[in-house]
Amino acid sequence: MRRSLAAFLVVLLLAGAGFGALRVAAHRPGPLPEAADLVIPHGHLTEIATELQRDHVIPEGTVYRSLFLLLARTTDHGAPLHAAELHFPAHASMAQALFVLRHAKPVQHMITIPEGLTAAQIAEIVAKAPILHGSFDLPHEGTVLPQTYAFERGATRTALVERMQAAMTRELAAVWAGRDPAVPLSSPDQLLILASIVERETGLATERSLVAEVFENRLRDGMRLQSDPTVAYGASGGLGPLPRPLTRSDLMQPSPYNTYVIPGLPIGPICSPGLASLNAVAHPAQGTLLYFVANGTGGHAFASTLQAHLANVAQFRALEAAHPGQTPTLDPLRPPPQVPARPR
Repeated sequence: MRRSLAAFLVVLLLAGAGFGALRVAAHRPGPLPEAADLVIPHGHLTEIATELQRDHVIPEGTVYRSLFLLLARTTDHGAPLHAAELHFPAHASMAQALFVLRHAKPVQHMITIPEGLTAAQIAEIVAKAPILHGSFDLPHEGTVLPQTYAFERGATRTALVERMQAAMTRELAAVWAGRDPAVPLSSPDQLLILASIVERETGLATERSLVAEVFENRLRDGMRLQSDPTVAYGASGGLGPLPRPLTRSDLMQPSPYNTYVIPGLPIGPICSPGLASLNAVAHPAQGTLLYFVANGTGGHAFASTLQAHLANVAQFRALEAAHPGQTPTLDPLRPPPQVPARPR
């Protein structure tokens, strides 16, 4: 009886020693020199262990691979290990590596679509993203919402563009539903078109609602919008801004986008506007503004009357004349600005 009890105690001591040794090995810092994002492929547990050794997460050698396999099978009830791109901290122990494999979320990559880009420019950004997969169709102009999108390795370009378009559809519907009832637009598509023009006219947050006011007042008064960015879009074939100043010939060139020639809005957006420009068109400033021109300091001078506008133009030309050698921003031969079709 005493011998059996002694033998049992010896077995317990040996098991305890073995468990203790395994516990020490599980929490010993690993060889990974610095934190890294690693792709764990689909496969058997032994294949994952081999991959982790190849990536220096666990030490090399059959003994360490066997220890890792034993830990994987005896901890967390043998919960499955995930195949994905995962983030491993520097010198992760085997226990930490197993926690990452079982519980960590896949690494998120980011792609940013800036406001005011054309569909062609957006497509170039998506096409050059190295982690995305597959080809995709060029999105229709203005259908992508500019913002930063997260995605996982292995995502397709088509799926990502569809997410971008769904975001624009969702936000445009919400902005349209909450618009000022006095806005002189008849559909969300018209709001998108005008917002794209506002986006290209100014990059200043403080001016968006004022530019929207000008254009919406012009629409009410039957005036042509006379927006330079619409002309540039048509002249470039929708590729983006022209690499040169607009000429009188450009302004007179017939085009469904040339708002110096056509009445009302162009036939479609000229870029993807951001949410701020959408909201500016839905809630423009309230007033009688009809004109604006660059002020030489990165913004614009606004006016309600042609006389005040011409004074602003003269002031800007004087600023340009004071800096010879610079390419003129305003073509002296451009068509004169319109006056309202009816009294305000």
